Amino acid sequence: MLDIAVVYPTPPRNEVEKASAVVKQLIEKHSVTMVAIGNGTASRETEQFIADTMKEIDREIYYLIVNEAGASVYSASDIGREEFPHLQVEERSAVSIARRLQDPLAELVKIDPKSVGVGQYQHDVSQKSLSESLTFVVETVVNQVGVNVNTASVALLQYVAGLSKSVATNIIKQREELGRFTDRKQLKKVPRLGAKTYEQAIGFLRIIDGAQPLDATAIHPESYKGAQELLKRVGAKADDIGSEKVKLNLQNIDMQQTAEEMGVGVPTLRDIVESLIRPARDPRDEVAKPLLKQGVLQMEDLMAGMELQGTVRNVVDFGAFVDIGVKQDGLVHISKLTNRFVKHPLEVVSVGEIVTVWVDQIDVGKGRIALTMKEPDKQ
Repeated sequence: MLDIAVVYPTPPRNEVEKASAVVKQLIEKHSVTMVAIGNGTASRETEQFIADTMKEIDREIYYLIVNEAGASVYSASDIGREEFPHLQVEERSAVSIARRLQDPLAELVKIDPKSVGVGQYQHDVSQKSLSESLTFVVETVVNQVGVNVNTASVALLQYVAGLSKSVATNIIKQREELGRFTDRKQLKKVPRLGAKTYEQAIGFLRIIDGAQPLDATAIHPESYKGAQELLKRVGAKADDIGSEKVKLNLQNIDMQQTAEEMGVGVPTLRDIVESLIRPARDPRDEVAKPLLKQGVLQMEDLMAGMELQGTVRNVVDFGAFVDIGVKQDGLVHISKLTNRFVKHPLEVVSVGEIVTVWVDQIDVGKGRIALTMKEPDKQ
C-alpha cells in the first residue's frame, strides 16, 4: 500500500471537485492505470464520478467494478488487523477491494467462503456440509493454480495440500529469515514440515526466478529427472523451458513411444510436456477476462437489439442479473437464457461470468432493462 486518501464525492456531502483533485493527484503521483470500484453502497455514483474524472486525464486509465462481498468481514478480522494495524476498517476494505483486482484468489482466501454469499438458500442447508464443500472448492482451486511461496500469505498457504496453518506460519517465518526461497529443497528445513508433507505439498509450491528453473513449474521434484531427460532429447536445457524452441520440439514427440522409452505413464509425460511448454501456466488464463471500462452508459443510450458484453452479478431462480455498464443491472429471464429448456439458470450461467447479451426491452420510467442471451436472428 502506497498512499491513503478519503474522499466524499457522493451524497450527502457531494464534494466532487475536491474529491476529483485528490484522485487525479494520486493517479499522477503513482502512475495508476487501473481503478477498482466496489459494487456496494453508492457504487454507480462512484463509477460515474471516476469516469468523469478520468476524462480530465490525458492518458489511458481503466476502471473495473469489483465484487466487494466479504470485504467488511476481512477489514474487521484478525488477519486484516494483523496486516494493517494502523488502518481504519473502511481503509482495510478499500485495500481488499483493490487487491481483489490484482489477485482475487490470494485475497478471497483470507475470509470465510460463506461470507462471500454463495447462494440464495445458504442459511437453510446444513452449515457443516456447506463449510466442508466450500473448503474443498477453495483447496481444489488453490492447488490447481499453484502458490508462489515467496509472495503467498499464511491464509493462502494453509490451503495447499498437506499444509496446516501452523506449518504455513513456519514457512513465512523461514522466508523472512532467508529473505526469499531460491530452491524448493530449502522448504525441507521448515519446522514441522516433514518428509510426507513435503512430498504432498511441494508440487503446488512455486519458486519464481530461483536456482532451479523447474521449481517455477507444476512438475514435482520426483519427476525432475524425467523432465531433464526429455529436454536433453530435444537438445534443450532447463533454462530453455517456455521457449519457442522447446515448444516446437515437444509438440511433435510421439507420446506413447516416448513414455515407454522413459518408463513413465502417458498422463505423467503429458503433464511434464505441458509444464515445459508453459511453465507459468495458470488455469485462470482460460477464463474470460473482466470487462475494463472507461465510461458509463446511460439507459437512454440503449436500443432494442443492441449487443453488449456484461458480467453476471446475481443468479436467482427466475433468471440472472447482468451488469452491462448502466446504472441498473439488466435481467435475463430464465426463458431468455438459451434455446433449450433449463430447470435453473445456474445450468447456463454463474456469478462473475462474462456473457454476451442483447437488449430485449427498456422501461426508462421504471428503470428496468430486459435482456436476452438468445441471438436475435436465431430465436
